[in-house]
Amino acid sequence: MTTKTKLHPRNQHLDGYDFVRLVAQTPELEAFTIRNPRGQTTIDFQDVSAVRMLNRALLKTHYNADFWDIPSGYLCPPIPGRVDYIHYLADLLAGGKNQEIPRGQDIKVLDIGTGASLVYPLTGQSEYGWSFTGVDIDEVALESAFNIIKNNDLNVILKKQDEPRNIFRGVIDTGDAFHLTMCNPPFHSSEEQANKGTRRKWANLGKGRSTKLNFGGQNAELWCPGGEIKFIVRMVEESREFADQCLWFTSLVSKKDNLDPLGRILATAKVADVQIVEMAQGQKTSRFVAWTYIKRKHRSQFLK
Repeated sequence: MTTKTKLHPRNQHLDGYDFVRLVAQTPELEAFTIRNPRGQTTIDFQDVSAVRMLNRALLKTHYNADFWDIPSGYLCPPIPGRVDYIHYLADLLAGGKNQEIPRGQDIKVLDIGTGASLVYPLTGQSEYGWSFTGVDIDEVALESAFNIIKNNDLNVILKKQDEPRNIFRGVIDTGDAFHLTMCNPPFHSSEEQANKGTRRKWANLGKGRSTKLNFGGQNAELWCPGGEIKFIVRMVEESREFADQCLWFTSLVSKKDNLDPLGRILATAKVADVQIVEMAQGQKTSRFVAWTYIKRKHRSQFLK
Protein backbone atom coordinates (compact mmCIF):
# COMPACT_ATOMS: atom_id res chain seq x y z
CA MET A 1 0.00 0.00 0.00
CA THR A 2 1.29 3.47 -0.88
CA THR A 3 0.29 6.34 1.34
CA LYS A 4 -1.53 9.52 0.34
CA THR A 5 -2.57 12.21 2.78
CA LYS A 6 -5.32 14.75 3.21
CA LEU A 7 -7.71 13.45 0.59
CA HIS A 8 -11.40 13.97 1.34
CA PRO A 9 -12.57 11.64 4.16
CA ARG A 10 -14.99 9.86 1.79
CA ASN A 11 -12.36 9.43 -0.92
CA GLN A 12 -11.84 5.71 -1.55
CA HIS A 13 -8.12 6.35 -2.17
CA LEU A 14 -7.50 7.93 1.24
CA ASP A 15 -5.16 5.07 2.20
CA GLY A 16 -3.41 4.88 -1.16
CA TYR A 17 -3.50 2.26 -3.90
CA ASP A 18 -4.21 -1.34 -2.90
CA PHE A 19 -2.25 -3.04 -5.68
CA VAL A 20 -3.23 -6.53 -4.54
CA ARG A 21 -6.89 -5.68 -4.99
CA LEU A 22 -6.29 -3.71 -8.19
CA VAL A 23 -4.32 -6.53 -9.84
CA ALA A 24 -6.97 -9.05 -8.78
CA GLN A 25 -9.59 -6.96 -10.60
CA THR A 26 -7.35 -6.04 -13.55
CA PRO A 27 -4.61 -8.68 -14.00
CA GLU A 28 -3.06 -6.71 -16.89
CA LEU A 29 -1.85 -4.13 -14.36
CA GLU A 30 0.67 -6.57 -12.84
CA ALA A 31 2.98 -6.27 -15.86
CA PHE A 32 3.36 -2.54 -15.09
CA THR A 33 4.04 -2.82 -11.37
CA ILE A 34 7.50 -2.15 -9.94
CA ARG A 35 9.06 -1.87 -6.48
CA ASN A 36 10.09 1.51 -5.15
CA PRO A 37 13.27 1.94 -3.01
CA ARG A 38 11.22 1.15 0.12
CA GLY A 39 10.09 -2.16 -1.37
CA GLN A 40 6.50 -0.99 -1.95
CA THR A 41 4.53 -1.88 -5.06
CA THR A 42 3.92 1.05 -7.41
CA ILE A 43 4.17 1.92 -11.12
CA ASP A 44 6.46 4.15 -13.17
CA PHE A 45 4.42 7.35 -13.39
CA GLN A 46 6.56 8.52 -16.32
CA ASP A 47 5.19 5.57 -18.33
CA VAL A 48 2.03 6.66 -20.17
CA SER A 49 0.86 3.06 -20.62
CA ALA A 50 1.34 2.30 -16.92
CA VAL A 51 -0.66 5.37 -15.87
CA ARG A 52 -3.48 4.46 -18.23
CA MET A 53 -3.58 0.88 -16.96
CA LEU A 54 -3.60 2.08 -13.35
CA ASN A 55 -6.58 4.33 -14.12
CA ARG A 56 -8.40 1.45 -15.81
CA ALA A 57 -7.86 -0.70 -12.72
CA LEU A 58 -8.94 2.06 -10.31
CA LEU A 59 -12.10 2.83 -12.25
CA LYS A 60 -13.05 -0.83 -12.49
CA THR A 61 -12.29 -1.65 -8.86
CA HIS A 62 -13.78 1.41 -7.20
CA TYR A 63 -16.30 2.86 -9.66
CA ASN A 64 -17.81 -0.16 -11.42
CA ALA A 65 -16.40 0.74 -14.84
CA ASP A 66 -16.34 -2.46 -16.88
CA PHE A 67 -14.85 -0.51 -19.79
CA TRP A 68 -12.53 2.49 -19.81
CA ASP A 69 -10.09 3.67 -22.43
CA ILE A 70 -9.00 6.93 -24.08
CA PRO A 71 -7.39 7.75 -27.43
CA SER A 72 -3.62 8.06 -27.55
CA GLY A 73 -2.39 11.49 -26.47
CA TYR A 74 -5.50 12.52 -24.57
CA LEU A 75 -5.52 13.57 -20.92
CA CYS A 76 -5.32 10.63 -18.53
CA PRO A 77 -6.47 12.19 -15.25
CA PRO A 78 -5.17 11.27 -11.78
CA ILE A 79 -8.24 9.63 -10.27
CA PRO A 80 -7.87 10.44 -6.52
CA GLY A 81 -7.64 14.19 -7.08
CA ARG A 82 -10.49 14.23 -9.58
CA VAL A 83 -12.76 12.35 -7.21
CA ASP A 84 -11.95 14.80 -4.42
CA TYR A 85 -13.63 17.54 -6.49
CA ILE A 86 -16.78 15.37 -6.66
CA HIS A 87 -16.82 14.78 -2.90
CA TYR A 88 -16.35 18.44 -2.03
CA LEU A 89 -19.14 19.36 -4.45
CA ALA A 90 -21.37 16.93 -2.57
CA ASP A 91 -20.49 18.79 0.64
CA LEU A 92 -21.30 22.08 -1.07
CA LEU A 93 -24.78 20.84 -1.94
CA ALA A 94 -25.24 19.39 1.53
CA GLY A 95 -24.69 22.88 2.96
CA GLY A 96 -28.06 23.89 1.55
CA LYS A 97 -29.82 20.78 2.81
CA ASN A 98 -29.03 20.57 6.54
CA GLN A 99 -25.72 18.79 5.78
CA GLU A 100 -27.53 15.92 4.06
CA ILE A 101 -25.80 14.95 0.81
CA PRO A 102 -28.29 14.91 -2.08
CA ARG A 103 -28.09 11.65 -4.00
CA GLY A 104 -29.79 10.19 -7.04
CA GLN A 105 -30.55 11.07 -10.62
CA ASP A 106 -32.61 14.15 -9.74
CA ILE A 107 -29.33 16.00 -9.07
CA LYS A 108 -28.18 17.49 -12.38
CA VAL A 109 -24.52 18.32 -13.04
CA LEU A 110 -23.04 20.10 -16.05
CA ASP A 111 -19.42 19.07 -16.73
CA ILE A 112 -17.67 21.67 -18.90
CA GLY A 113 -14.80 20.09 -20.85
CA THR A 114 -15.77 16.55 -19.94
CA GLY A 115 -12.90 15.15 -22.01
CA ALA A 116 -12.18 11.76 -23.54
CA SER A 117 -11.89 10.15 -20.09
CA LEU A 118 -15.38 11.15 -18.84
CA VAL A 119 -13.85 10.96 -15.37
CA TYR A 120 -16.26 13.24 -13.51
CA PRO A 121 -19.53 11.75 -14.78
CA LEU A 122 -18.21 8.21 -14.33
CA THR A 123 -17.03 8.67 -10.75
CA GLY A 124 -19.78 11.08 -9.71
CA GLN A 125 -22.51 8.76 -10.89
CA SER A 126 -20.90 5.80 -9.12
CA GLU A 127 -20.50 7.69 -5.82
CA TYR A 128 -23.75 9.65 -5.69
CA GLY A 129 -25.99 8.57 -8.56
CA TRP A 130 -26.13 12.08 -10.04
CA SER A 131 -27.15 12.76 -13.64
CA PHE A 132 -24.49 14.41 -15.78
CA THR A 133 -24.37 16.42 -18.99
CA GLY A 134 -20.87 16.46 -20.46
CA VAL A 135 -19.76 19.23 -22.83
CA ASP A 136 -16.68 19.41 -25.03
CA ILE A 137 -15.44 21.13 -28.20
CA ASP A 138 -13.44 18.08 -29.37
CA GLU A 139 -15.28 15.49 -31.50
CA VAL A 140 -12.69 12.77 -30.82
CA ALA A 141 -13.02 13.32 -27.07
CA LEU A 142 -16.81 13.15 -27.31
CA GLU A 143 -16.63 9.93 -29.33
CA SER A 144 -14.41 8.41 -26.64
CA ALA A 145 -16.77 9.61 -23.91
CA PHE A 146 -19.72 8.09 -25.80
CA ASN A 147 -17.97 4.70 -25.90
CA ILE A 148 -17.45 4.84 -22.13
CA ILE A 149 -21.13 5.71 -21.60
CA LYS A 150 -22.33 2.96 -23.93
CA ASN A 151 -20.16 0.26 -22.41
CA ASN A 152 -20.98 1.14 -18.80
CA ASP A 153 -24.70 1.94 -19.09
CA LEU A 154 -24.25 5.44 -17.69
CA ASN A 155 -26.90 8.14 -17.43
CA VAL A 156 -24.90 10.87 -19.20
CA ILE A 157 -25.93 13.31 -21.94
CA LEU A 158 -23.18 14.59 -24.23
CA LYS A 159 -23.23 17.96 -26.00
CA LYS A 160 -20.76 19.47 -28.44
CA GLN A 161 -19.87 23.11 -27.92
CA ASP A 162 -19.71 24.40 -31.48
CA GLU A 163 -18.37 27.83 -30.51
CA PRO A 164 -15.06 27.46 -28.62
CA ARG A 165 -15.31 31.01 -27.26
CA ASN A 166 -18.52 30.12 -25.44
CA ILE A 167 -18.85 28.12 -22.25
CA PHE A 168 -22.50 27.98 -21.17
CA ARG A 169 -24.04 29.62 -24.22
CA GLY A 170 -25.29 27.06 -26.67
CA VAL A 171 -25.32 24.19 -24.15
CA ILE A 172 -27.69 25.41 -21.41
CA ASP A 173 -31.10 25.48 -23.05
CA THR A 174 -34.26 27.28 -22.00
CA GLY A 175 -35.88 25.19 -19.29
CA ASP A 176 -32.64 23.49 -18.22
CA ALA A 177 -31.79 23.55 -14.53
CA PHE A 178 -28.54 22.34 -12.98
CA HIS A 179 -27.58 21.96 -9.34
CA LEU A 180 -23.88 22.19 -10.22
CA THR A 181 -21.56 23.11 -13.02
CA MET A 182 -17.98 21.91 -12.80
CA CYS A 183 -14.86 22.47 -14.87
CA ASN A 184 -11.14 21.74 -14.97
CA PRO A 185 -10.11 24.68 -17.16
CA PRO A 186 -7.04 24.78 -19.42
CA PHE A 187 -4.15 25.72 -17.17
CA HIS A 188 -1.64 27.34 -19.53
CA SER A 189 -1.88 30.32 -21.90
CA SER A 190 0.14 28.74 -24.72
CA GLU A 191 1.64 25.46 -25.91
CA GLU A 192 5.12 26.77 -25.10
CA GLN A 193 4.07 27.52 -21.53
CA ALA A 194 2.55 24.04 -21.22
CA ASN A 195 5.83 22.43 -22.31
CA LYS A 196 7.82 24.57 -19.86
CA GLY A 197 5.44 23.56 -17.08
CA THR A 198 5.99 19.89 -17.87
CA ARG A 199 9.78 20.26 -17.78
CA ARG A 200 9.57 22.15 -14.47
CA LYS A 201 7.35 19.46 -12.96
CA TRP A 202 9.76 16.63 -13.81
CA ALA A 203 12.74 18.65 -12.57
CA ASN A 204 11.00 19.27 -9.25
CA LEU A 205 10.37 15.54 -8.97
CA GLY A 206 14.05 14.82 -9.65
CA LYS A 207 13.30 13.18 -13.01
CA GLY A 208 15.63 15.28 -15.13
CA ARG A 209 14.60 17.32 -18.17
CA SER A 210 11.82 15.09 -19.47
CA THR A 211 9.18 16.73 -21.69
CA LYS A 212 6.99 13.66 -21.62
CA LEU A 213 3.38 14.23 -20.57
CA ASN A 214 2.67 11.18 -18.42
CA PHE A 215 -0.97 12.19 -18.09
CA GLY A 216 -1.16 13.28 -21.73
CA GLY A 217 -3.36 16.07 -22.98
CA GLN A 218 -4.43 17.75 -26.19
CA ASN A 219 -4.04 21.49 -26.77
CA ALA A 220 -7.62 22.30 -25.76
CA GLU A 221 -7.15 20.34 -22.54
CA LEU A 222 -3.88 22.02 -21.54
CA TRP A 223 -3.96 25.61 -22.76
CA CYS A 224 -6.10 28.42 -24.19
CA PRO A 225 -5.43 32.10 -24.98
CA GLY A 226 -5.14 33.96 -21.69
CA GLY A 227 -4.80 30.73 -19.71
CA GLU A 228 -6.81 29.68 -16.69
CA ILE A 229 -7.71 33.15 -15.44
CA LYS A 230 -9.11 34.31 -18.77
CA PHE A 231 -11.16 31.12 -19.14
CA ILE A 232 -12.72 31.39 -15.68
CA VAL A 233 -13.44 35.11 -16.13
CA ARG A 234 -15.37 34.23 -19.30
CA MET A 235 -17.20 31.57 -17.32
CA VAL A 236 -18.20 34.08 -14.64
CA GLU A 237 -19.36 36.59 -17.24
CA GLU A 238 -21.52 34.01 -19.03
CA SER A 239 -22.89 32.60 -15.78
CA ARG A 240 -24.83 35.84 -15.23
CA GLU A 241 -27.03 34.92 -18.21
CA PHE A 242 -28.02 31.64 -16.53
CA ALA A 243 -28.16 32.88 -12.93
CA ASP A 244 -31.54 31.32 -12.17
CA GLN A 245 -30.83 28.03 -14.00
CA CYS A 246 -27.99 26.79 -11.82
CA LEU A 247 -27.59 26.56 -8.06
CA TRP A 248 -23.76 26.55 -7.95
CA PHE A 249 -21.28 27.40 -10.69
CA THR A 250 -17.81 25.99 -9.92
CA SER A 251 -14.36 25.70 -11.44
CA LEU A 252 -11.00 24.35 -10.36
CA VAL A 253 -8.38 27.07 -9.87
CA SER A 254 -4.85 25.71 -10.18
CA LYS A 255 -3.02 28.99 -9.54
CA LYS A 256 -3.57 30.46 -6.08
CA ASP A 257 -2.56 33.89 -7.39
CA ASN A 258 -5.71 33.88 -9.55
CA LEU A 259 -8.03 33.92 -6.52
CA ASP A 260 -7.77 37.65 -5.79
CA PRO A 261 -8.61 38.83 -9.32
CA LEU A 262 -11.39 36.26 -9.52
CA GLY A 263 -12.78 37.58 -6.26
CA ARG A 264 -12.92 41.09 -7.72
CA ILE A 265 -14.64 39.83 -10.87
CA LEU A 266 -17.21 37.90 -8.84
CA ALA A 267 -17.90 40.99 -6.72
CA THR A 268 -18.78 42.98 -9.84
CA ALA A 269 -21.01 40.10 -11.00
CA LYS A 270 -23.14 40.67 -7.88
CA VAL A 271 -23.30 37.02 -6.88
CA ALA A 272 -25.15 36.00 -3.70
CA ASP A 273 -22.30 33.89 -2.33
CA VAL A 274 -18.73 32.82 -3.14
CA GLN A 275 -16.87 29.90 -1.60
CA ILE A 276 -13.25 28.82 -2.03
CA VAL A 277 -12.76 25.15 -1.20
CA GLU A 278 -9.21 23.86 -0.74
CA MET A 279 -8.27 20.27 -1.49
CA ALA A 280 -4.96 18.55 -0.76
CA GLN A 281 -3.44 15.44 -2.29
CA GLY A 282 -0.15 14.60 -0.62
CA GLN A 283 2.18 17.60 -1.10
CA LYS A 284 -0.07 19.20 -3.72
CA THR A 285 -2.81 21.68 -2.83
CA SER A 286 -5.59 22.53 -5.25
CA ARG A 287 -8.86 24.39 -4.91
CA PHE A 288 -12.09 25.28 -6.58
CA VAL A 289 -14.15 28.44 -6.59
CA ALA A 290 -17.94 28.22 -6.32
CA TRP A 291 -20.44 31.01 -6.79
CA THR A 292 -24.21 31.27 -6.80
CA TYR A 293 -26.81 33.89 -7.58
CA ILE A 294 -29.41 32.06 -5.49
CA LYS A 295 -29.90 33.54 -2.02
CA ARG A 296 -29.41 31.17 0.90
CA LYS A 297 -33.08 31.11 1.90
CA HIS A 298 -34.04 29.85 -1.57
CA ARG A 299 -31.36 27.15 -2.02
CA SER A 300 -33.25 24.38 -0.26
CA GLN A 301 -36.10 24.89 -2.74
CA PHE A 302 -33.68 24.38 -5.64
CA LEU A 303 -32.73 20.99 -4.20
CA LYS A 304 -36.29 19.66 -4.06
